[in-house]
Amino acid sequence: MFTRNPDGAVLTRVDGWPVHLTDLDNAVAQISRRAARLDDARADRGFTVFTLNLDHLVKLRRNPSFANAYRKADLVTADGAPIVWMGRRAAPQLERTTGADLFVPLAMAAAAQKSPVYLFGATTDVLATTAERLTARSGGRMTLAGVEAPSGNFDPEGPEADAAIARIKASGARLVFVALGAPKQEIFSVRAVERGCKAGFICVGAAVDFVAGTQVRAPKAFQRSGLEWAWRLATNPRRLAGRYADCARLLVEVAVIGSIVGPMLARDF
Repeated sequence: MFTRNPDGAVLTRVDGWPVHLTDLDNAVAQISRRAARLDDARADRGFTVFTLNLDHLVKLRRNPSFANAYRKADLVTADGAPIVWMGRRAAPQLERTTGADLFVPLAMAAAAQKSPVYLFGATTDVLATTAERLTARSGGRMTLAGVEAPSGNFDPEGPEADAAIARIKASGARLVFVALGAPKQEIFSVRAVERGCKAGFICVGAAVDFVAGTQVRAPKAFQRSGLEWAWRLATNPRRLAGRYADCARLLVEVAVIGSIVGPMLARDF
């Protein structure tokens, strides 16, 4: 049996970027412990949780602000079968953990700990439905510190973001679920921690839409087989075809060329 990864330790790296959390149980446990420690007066900063996937790897090569945010991430999970596959070269125990996987278990853990949560992103209607359903699922124990949907042209480094960070900081939230999509949610989360928010910022993307029912996640069979991307592509080909083509090219470069050519070059030189 593999041992659990210590809090915050780098488990493996994919294309140079670290992964810290082995699986869903490990992620929920580490994040919950960190959130609980924020109530200690000696805690001087919050933390961020990102979910690394192929689309992120593509964006990390093109967007300096996104790369800077990732360099400052406190905890990173492996989101996507290719990330798990590449990460298992150094960490055989690695399992896929997405933002959608994390959202409800972490919200329920926060409710059990009486730890206030904040929902940020998506739309007002989506957040209202999500908040209602989470509260019901927790048996009324959920403590909502705030629910906020930013404008459609939200800039994670602009004045609107600064005002939102001030509200989150004043709310007393200990976990903030950020549903802006990459790279906005990661850039915003790092800025919030740097500006003194004593909360864990969990980047969950479309997870709030799944809970609200405004988007449908792939069936479990697709999730377990690592083919959730195929479900998404089939249901939204126009929006995702170009993105997944970029991801496929990067996968070939990182996983195939890197694993075969790299060792050959190392031997030759």
